[in-house]
Amino acid sequence: MSAGGGRRFEPAGPIRGTYRPPADKSISHRAALFGAMSDVPVTVHNYLDSADTGSTLDALLEIGAGITRDGDDLLVRGVGLHAALEATGGRLDVGNSGTLLRLLPGWLAGQPGGEWTLDGDESIRRRPVDRVVEPLALMGAGVAAREGRYPPLTVRGAELHGIEYPAPVASAQVKSCVLIAGMLADGTTTLTETRQSRDHTERILQRSRVPLERDGLTVTVTQVDELELDEITVPGDPSSAAFIVAAACLVPGSRVVIGDVGLNWTRTGFLRIAQRMGAVILGDLEEPGTVSSEEPVGELDVAHGPLEGTEVGPDEVPTSIDELTLVALLGAFAEGDTTVRGAAELRHKESDRIAGVVDGLRGIGADIAETADGFSVRGNGARLEGGTLDARGDHRLAMLGAVAGLASRKGVQVVGMEAAAISYPAFEQDLAALLPG
Repeated sequence: MSAGGGRRFEPAGPIRGTYRPPADKSISHRAALFGAMSDVPVTVHNYLDSADTGSTLDALLEIGAGITRDGDDLLVRGVGLHAALEATGGRLDVGNSGTLLRLLPGWLAGQPGGEWTLDGDESIRRRPVDRVVEPLALMGAGVAAREGRYPPLTVRGAELHGIEYPAPVASAQVKSCVLIAGMLADGTTTLTETRQSRDHTERILQRSRVPLERDGLTVTVTQVDELELDEITVPGDPSSAAFIVAAACLVPGSRVVIGDVGLNWTRTGFLRIAQRMGAVILGDLEEPGTVSSEEPVGELDVAHGPLEGTEVGPDEVPTSIDELTLVALLGAFAEGDTTVRGAAELRHKESDRIAGVVDGLRGIGADIAETADGFSVRGNGARLEGGTLDARGDHRLAMLGAVAGLASRKGVQVVGMEAAAISYPAFEQDLAALLPG
């Protein structure tokens, strides 16, 4: 698969076998963070080992939590929700983790007398944090960001008060930050979303016996003294599995059975979109609108088949945000037009993913155009030619390039394939295990 100047992925025969995806990145971040906020030790089973989740562990150690690792399991000895954290000043390195950058301030903001500066790599310094600055400031915290919008982000802890906050965008990270701060704030805190975003934080809060109510797109949390949490099992990551799903959908003759994957309805938007395009994906997906304290886990049976173009509107974007680049890839192989609208949030990921996927797929033969808040793809049911795709330091664009290469006519050279390690260090190894010997 490799060559100089990047890593080359040649056209492949059928992708077949059984596959278990790595642990869910979003839930891993939250499991460690809520473990650190607990008064009693919390065991986290199947914690993801990646650069991003490692940044979360490093930051939690820095502020006083104890963490013992045994294989894929963690024992987190927390400092308590209202603890006087060890690091009452200084810099916390979030690496490339946007989740850590936006969730951790919610906890730090409610620690009076403490002051922390969150910073990270070059990519993280381009990711906006004003969305958490605004609600935390309204709650009484001292928060400041470069140019009012970008990291480094300084948080000065204070006595917080509850607010009613209409979130301007559907963002699980912003929602989680506000709900975490709400646990520390006097009174109640209410957040209303524009659309439903992933709900992992709400499920953990419910399991921790935090007073939480959901009414449609409105979530309310009340101040608590402690969390009642002792164990979390992290399911397989549907966002990582999506790349194997896409490969099985695109490479003729493929069939892959994916086991132990999370099927939370707020994370399976891509699967529903792909099914609408004609993809052969069988599995017991959680019913949209389900409210639960548990994370559903199950099996998917995926096979190759012809695809048709589709339209993805703003309501579907939050539940498929990390996989919309794969929708573009499926669209390039489908018959007819595929459009995605209402996805301007993609411009604020590890890279500008709208520009990245449009330039990347166009460079390997796709008929794709950029719009302000999405893209449009014109497919003719044929394979892409192949060529070179620059991942731009973005792990999801790197893995997309690999999948595109397997399904192309002449292969794809992925520049920056090493970025995949941010979320999925074993991606190439797992993919190779499904390829013909």
